[in-house]
Formats: sequence, C-alpha cells, structure tokens
Amino acid sequence: MKALVVSTLSPDFSGTALVDVPEPVAAPGKVLIAVKAAALNFPDLLMTKGEYQLKPPLPFSPGMEIAGEVIEGDGFHPGEPVVAGTRLGGFAERVSVDASAVRRKPAHLSFGEAAGVGAAYLTAYVALVRLAKVTSGEWVLVHGATGGVGLAAVDLAKGLGARVIATSRSPEKLKVIEAEYGVDGCLPASGFRDRVKEITGGGADVIYDPVGGDVFDESVRAITFGGRLCVVGFTSGRIATVSTNMPLIKGFSVIGVRAGEYGRQFPDKGRENQQAIWDLAAEGRIRSRVHAEYALEDWRSAFDAMARSDMVGKIVLVP
Repeated sequence: MKALVVSTLSPDFSGTALVDVPEPVAAPGKVLIAVKAAALNFPDLLMTKGEYQLKPPLPFSPGMEIAGEVIEGDGFHPGEPVVAGTRLGGFAERVSVDASAVRRKPAHLSFGEAAGVGAAYLTAYVALVRLAKVTSGEWVLVHGATGGVGLAAVDLAKGLGARVIATSRSPEKLKVIEAEYGVDGCLPASGFRDRVKEITGGGADVIYDPVGGDVFDESVRAITFGGRLCVVGFTSGRIATVSTNMPLIKGFSVIGVRAGEYGRQFPDKGRENQQAIWDLAAEGRIRSRVHAEYALEDWRSAFDAMARSDMVGKIVLVP
C-alpha cells in the first residue's frame, strides 16, 4: 500500500516521500481501517523536521487522526464508518489502530469533517474547559483563529457562551470567520492590544495562543487582571518568554496546553475529554471546517499550504 514516510529529517520536507510499504494486518485488540480522510496538523510538519516534542525513530509515517471504514477488528463491523486517533501513521491507505482509540463516525459529518475533529477540538477543550475553565460571558481572545486549532477554539468558545475576539494576519479569512461563526470582534494579528482592551473593557479573560512569538508578547499586555493565557503552540517559529513581573503585576496565569499528554497523565479525564468532544460533534454543537482536500499523492501541496497558513479550517489528505 501507499504511505507517506519520513526517512530523514529535513527543513524542506525533502526527507519525506510517498512510498510502498507492507499493509498492516489485523491483530487482537486492534481495528484495521481503510482510510478515507486524514487531517493534517501543524505538528505533522514539525515532526518531518525534528522540531516537535514527539520525535519518533526514523523512518516513520506522520498523521495523527483519520476517518475511514472498518476492514476488521474488535467491536466493529466491516464497512462501519469510524474515526480514530493514530498519533502516527495516519497518512496511509490503511492503518491498524488500538480499538480503544476508535469511535463511530457521527452520521452527519463527512469523512473529511470527522477526521478534523479529534486533535483540534481536544486541544481546544482541554485549554478552555479543563484548564482555563471558561464561563459564559467571558471574553476569549483566539489567535491564529483561521487555522484548524484556532478555529476549533472559536467554535467551542462560542458554544460555551463566551464572547470571542478572533485574530489573523488575513482580513479576508477573518471575514469568513465573522460570517460563519458570529464572533464578537475581528482584529489583525499585530497591534491588537489597545483594541482588545477597548472591546472588552479592560482586557481578555482568556487568551488562546497557538502562534507564539510577537503575538504572545503583545498578549501579555492585552489580558485582564486574573486572566488565563493558554500557550498552545508556536506556529510563528519563535518560542516567546515572559518577564515574571508581568504575571505578578497583572495576576494572570500562563498555562501550557498539551491535550494528548493531559490525557496520558490523567487517563480518566482524558477519556472524559474524548467523550465530551464527540458528544458535542454528534449533537451538532461543533463542526470542523474543511478548507481543502488533497489527494495523498499531492501531499506536498497540502504541506506547503499549511506552512503558508493558506487555510481557513482544516486541510485533509485523501488516499
């Protein structure tokens, strides 16, 4: 079968290629799935360069989440539509996944939409519900709001009854967010501090930051007293630092968000988190937005589009 394999780490994806690999086989406790869609996440790009905290031994196949149809496996029927978190190996025609990581796909979601729910919404849920404990009426500032992880936070925050300000480098993308998600404010990704204070009457209660760098630096000055600044990632490429006098003076918390690790550290809560996001998806209260689908053979175009942040929502690979 075809699978995307990273054989050497490189800054330009040159060590990654679509190659023929042996097909996985059924095994006890596993579910064999024919992949119909696999969501692309920014950590997938970082892993090809060796720049992510998870550094699998070479060679490896990236791909953290998929949707597809069961071939065979414990507790599922052949042909049954499912979703699964794979952590690795999702960019392939077939995958073998632990049965505990497989769920039935909500009927109203396409395979592409379903593939884009798991990682993005789990990150948003852990950040906003578990750690920041967002309540109805609070102001939530979401950076990188047009990407998959940011847009999931916008969607979930609105569902929690929060008032949401979205930022992006692209005014055109923000118009999409404003029209489709009913956000309470849209601002550029730099120079937002004073406008945030003006809109909120003092500063954001919660800031969700997958961007880092200059965006984080300015966020420190856009947060209210007692606020919660969630560090989700650093797509800008620069890992920011904060002088400890700022959290002291403004009484805010800086919270690191690693949703997968949260579930590994607290397995019961991790299972509850997973159940919560899929319940929300099944009820139609959240829905991932698929910006574009690329054939697996055209993976390089998909990777380049994500590296340029061209999307509004998720980019999906289709074997």
